Amino acid sequence: MGQIIASNLTLGYRRKKVLQGIDLSIDKGEFLSIIGPSGVGKSTFLMGLNATTTVLDGHLQVMGHDLNRVGGRELKSLRARIGVIFQSYNLVARLSVLDNIAGGMLHRRPLLPALLKHYSHQQYEEIYEYMKVVGIEHEALSRCDRLSGGQKQRVAIARAIAQKPEIILADEPISSLDPISARKVMETLRQANQKYGITIVSNLHQLDYAREFCHRVIGLNGGRIVYDGPPGGLCQATVARIYEKKEPAQASDIVAGPFPSTLPLPATALN
Repeated sequence: MGQIIASNLTLGYRRKKVLQGIDLSIDKGEFLSIIGPSGVGKSTFLMGLNATTTVLDGHLQVMGHDLNRVGGRELKSLRARIGVIFQSYNLVARLSVLDNIAGGMLHRRPLLPALLKHYSHQQYEEIYEYMKVVGIEHEALSRCDRLSGGQKQRVAIARAIAQKPEIILADEPISSLDPISARKVMETLRQANQKYGITIVSNLHQLDYAREFCHRVIGLNGGRIVYDGPPGGLCQATVARIYEKKEPAQASDIVAGPFPSTLPLPATALN
């Protein structure tokens, strides 16, 4: 049984339909990329997996939870099992790399030691392991506002891993990075996928990276899935179909607000 299952799914905002007729199953441990033109619903689908987009019709199940009716403590518990990586990093700029990564552990740490930035020996070892996985250990005590974009994104990945999630949602994680930094970030995501068995669902615009790093590619256009298969199936004709210009009346990635963080990171308290 899939870790994520969508059946005749329609997602949107209030009564506005963005994605329709979505049928797919994603297994645990997959590294999946969602591609397609801007404005076809890629971010909407990603947010739907975190229960921040309304299920207007059909069914969406994530890790055994029915997102048609999830709420309250059940929703909070679900989101604690889903890490999110943002295009804009969402780090606390004045905090160190170490403290930002530790932010991913807040949901499983007592509040007072977390606010005082007090870590046990075991927690230091755990944080250091995550820093090594993403290759940022040499910047452990550096403030995050002094890092490059690629370094910040790797800190964000380490913070997501620190949640010990079963799924990571990566929303355009390399769109603002130079090619070298982008490759390092994709290699880091692959490392997290392989080392910890975390399912990765990522929105990408870069076809080369989708082909190289992902197990599976979902192509969206017109608010619907037009391709679902291995990267090797992305021939010229298929790519043309995915990126064919369409102007559906109700397909947009424009939302009322930003992708909400799943990390219980009280920035005002930690600044």
